[in-house]
Amino acid sequence: MSSIELNGVSRWYGNVVAVNDVTLTIGPGLTGLLGPNGAGKTTVLHLMAGLLAPSQGEVTVGDEPAWRNPDMYRNLGLVTERESVPGFLTAWEFVLASAKLHKLPNPEEAARAALSIVELVDAQDRRISTYSKGMRQRSRVAAALVHDPKVLLLDEPFNGMDPRQRLHMMTLLNKMADEGRTILFSSHILEEVEQLSGTVQVIVAGRLAASGDYRHIRRLMTNRPHQFTISSSDDRLLATVLMGQDSVSGVSLEPTGVLVQANDYGTFTRAIAKLAREHKIRLTQILPSDESLEKVFSYLVAT
Repeated sequence: MSSIELNGVSRWYGNVVAVNDVTLTIGPGLTGLLGPNGAGKTTVLHLMAGLLAPSQGEVTVGDEPAWRNPDMYRNLGLVTERESVPGFLTAWEFVLASAKLHKLPNPEEAARAALSIVELVDAQDRRISTYSKGMRQRSRVAAALVHDPKVLLLDEPFNGMDPRQRLHMMTLLNKMADEGRTILFSSHILEEVEQLSGTVQVIVAGRLAASGDYRHIRRLMTNRPHQFTISSSDDRLLATVLMGQDSVSGVSLEPTGVLVQANDYGTFTRAIAKLAREHKIRLTQILPSDESLEKVFSYLVAT
């Protein structure tokens, strides 16, 4: 049991479609599920974890259906986005309870190993209510790892972690993936995915928008049309100059400056300073007008 498959999967709530006809396969290694907030990432993870039934299609983990299959959790670990850790417990008590629920032959040894993996041994006897958010997150990861699962699902696992904790978690996930586990984590932050090896699945508005390694996804995003608002010492002259450039598909004068539609991001950004210098135009501000995550991802849906 090491691969996850969604075949034509949809999930709706009344008239609201949360996941729309998604087909994908997650194999051994580290995969990022990337998308803006509200895109359907959590719903996809809950379908994979068997917490939700698909309204249409099929979800399998290994060769077994995810829905109504509690035995699947012998080989699957889940870290949800919402915290549900009882603060009155210590990390040791919390992770040990997880080991006992899994009916492990030596729960104490398994709990010690899991806490060591996430570097919480020194704080294991403190109540979780005294932990920082990053430490609470690590205690939840330890509880999900205690039975050494082959499949690990993590929903926004880096929330609340400081840079050192993030680096440690990234190193840990890469190490476990290299050992042959299937690990899927969700994120709405491009840089988190960029720093982790593996493949990326991009989901927007419940649909699978793009799939591939990070370099492929980054290339798709970079090569899309971009809008810039540029302020200068002579906006009218600048607009005239830019209209003759092959990398520019549209120019308009606005109260805030020159609104430019660039069809070649790299060529335009390399040329703008040179053109301004040649025509003795002083650039005072260059602002991307369409860099919100929602717009970036929505472009991928349309390609």
